[in-house]
Amino acid sequence: MRIHIAGLTENVKNYIDASLAAGFQPEASLDMPEDFDSCGGLLLPGGADVCPERYGEENKGSVNTDPKLDEAQLRLLDTFYKAGKPILAICRGHQLLNVYFGGTLIQDLGEKNAVHRYENGDKVHLSSAEKGSWLCELFGESFFTNSAHHQAVDRVAPGFKVILTSSDGVVEAIEKSGEKILSVQFHPERMCCAHSRNDTVDGLLIFKRFYTLCSEK
Repeated sequence: MRIHIAGLTENVKNYIDASLAAGFQPEASLDMPEDFDSCGGLLLPGGADVCPERYGEENKGSVNTDPKLDEAQLRLLDTFYKAGKPILAICRGHQLLNVYFGGTLIQDLGEKNAVHRYENGDKVHLSSAEKGSWLCELFGESFFTNSAHHQAVDRVAPGFKVILTSSDGVVEAIEKSGEKILSVQFHPERMCCAHSRNDTVDGLLIFKRFYTLCSEK
């Protein structure tokens, strides 16, 4: 099954590897796929901060913003969502999805950055999942994930709810009832395959869950 990754190939190798391991035939581009109808779903990867203008704020700590990247990924998100195709959103992708649906972001976590990021590499922390959520079904009510971000969801988009929260209250995942959307702040592509680690859950299970969603008719 084909899947479209909204990024440049050289920047999304870990996402490609995890997608391949889950059974997908991934392609990476910021352009619309030529054979859109045969593409099973969209993966929004991590990356630079979303431009705060997108959610009606002045810059209060956002860095390395890229308006052209925002525009390209939002165009893909809009097209895939309106076509009813499943979406997997990770880190920046999770934040961009929240903005697309009308939410806002914390532009810098301040002192909470000590929990959620290193200058180079991932941190690991404990999070709690809502009972009955798809994350709780996969990993239980409490589990460890990686973390590498200085921004986070602030106001949750209308219609969405928080289903995973870190121990210091940062939103780690959101969902919208009835929608084929998986949206997480952490990086499952760096918790599987060549990046498997014994101090977190297996991130490949999220990609396999996405594959199941994309296989449903």
